[in-house]
Amino acid sequence: MAGNNSTGPASAGPVFDFIASLTKWATGLVLCALVLLVFSETVLRGLANYSLGFVEEVTGYFVVTLTFLGAALALRAEALFQVHFLFDAVPDHVQVWLKRLFVVASLIVCVILALRTHDLVLSSFGRGKFAPTVLRTPLWIPQMIMPIGFSLIGIFLLEKLLLSGRKKEEQS
Repeated sequence: MAGNNSTGPASAGPVFDFIASLTKWATGLVLCALVLLVFSETVLRGLANYSLGFVEEVTGYFVVTLTFLGAALALRAEALFQVHFLFDAVPDHVQVWLKRLFVVASLIVCVILALRTHDLVLSSFGRGKFAPTVLRTPLWIPQMIMPIGFSLIGIFLLEKLLLSGRKKEEQS
């Protein structure tokens, strides 16, 4: 794509860039909130021997959120663990098809997981389930993290599939 930033990941278009930008902002906000909550809890416990009580629950939700958002961003940036010794041993045209096969299989799994976790959210919402914690959080709220996370990963897998036809020189 002309005008593509050579310092970032390859892009399949402005829609993917916009989604990645939103994901980065959301990740940053969640990380800042997590740090603020943990810092506040630590200071209050150390200085006033007082606990906010809800911090453990909320930080757990934030960690799960960061895991999904971070995995989606790492996938897009090709920063996930990769094992190249076998992959690099095959010819380039075979690598392209192996990558496509892997991306399609991953995308199918991602779609299935997004749909199943969406069903879980709807079930919890419909049944009015709450977490057995201090906040009594409606379970559908933290459960929404899963279908959103799998959907983001699926979007960036789709981008990888669209980019798989490009030559290596065009992607850098």
